[in-house]
Amino acid sequence: MIIKTIAIGLAITTLSACGKQDSITNDNSTDRWYNKTQVSQGKTIFKANCAVCHGDQAQGLVADWKQTLPNGDYPAPPLNGAGHAWHHDKAQLLRSINNGGVPLGGTMPAFADKLTDEEKLAAIAYFQSFWPTKTYQIWDGK
Repeated sequence: MIIKTIAIGLAITTLSACGKQDSITNDNSTDRWYNKTQVSQGKTIFKANCAVCHGDQAQGLVADWKQTLPNGDYPAPPLNGAGHAWHHDKAQLLRSINNGGVPLGGTMPAFADKLTDEEKLAAIAYFQSFWPTKTYQIWDGK
């Protein structure tokens, strides 16, 4: 009876873990510019500074990020590979983080003085860890 209970518990734990997407375990970082430590640090930074607009797992907060909101602003795009972030090289991604979106007519605040360069790169590592391998390879020019 105890062995059966343990087996059922392990099966439930395994199945529930399979349904969760966690970038730290699915980040393919062995063939990417970042490592697991950067992704882990980036998760904390992203959740504290970016998730309120881009979602906890960089998935965005609305179904269609290309449609304006009732106030006329565009919502923050997903950064998980489903939006357009993968069209921009790392330098452009850093410029967007540093300068925000206001200079381009958006609403994203600037983080130039709020995050260190290491923190900005970690945030990029975190959201890129959600990118499918094919998307990352295209971005990386492979």
